[in-house]
Amino acid sequence: MIHFGDAACRPSVRNARSRRSAWGAPRNGVAATELAVCMPVIVLVVLATVEACAMIFLQQSLSIAAYEGARVALTPDAKVANVAYQCELILKDRDVQGATVSVQPSDIQGAAEGQWILVEARAPFNKNSMAGGWLFNGRTLTASVQMIKER
Repeated sequence: MIHFGDAACRPSVRNARSRRSAWGAPRNGVAATELAVCMPVIVLVVLATVEACAMIFLQQSLSIAAYEGARVALTPDAKVANVAYQCELILKDRDVQGATVSVQPSDIQGAAEGQWILVEARAPFNKNSMAGGWLFNGRTLTASVQMIKER
């Protein structure tokens, strides 16, 4: 038999239902209340993070497509259709919806040496959102690249 000495050293057995805080107040249902208060905030933060990541992904996809399109525009005998096709391939591969590509000047073959060629890719965020587009609704992202035509 184990002897604990006086009563102050004996372990006490408490009923789980009669838990009390340090001040003696009962704590029944506190965890459920804390969860009910905090859960909407946590869900909102998670959804906002998903939306922000989707927006960053879309912006990077547009930048890559515009860059690759500009590289195609600098090749000999390149046409606007070639540039648009290259951009659309990249955007399709990255599952970007509703994107448009514009190239200036409209006649790349006739562009003089040293002339700037601009490739611009645009896409609406609400068509490419993972969580419905509620955070950045109505926003259109744009990426443009300029390169100089060489020989």
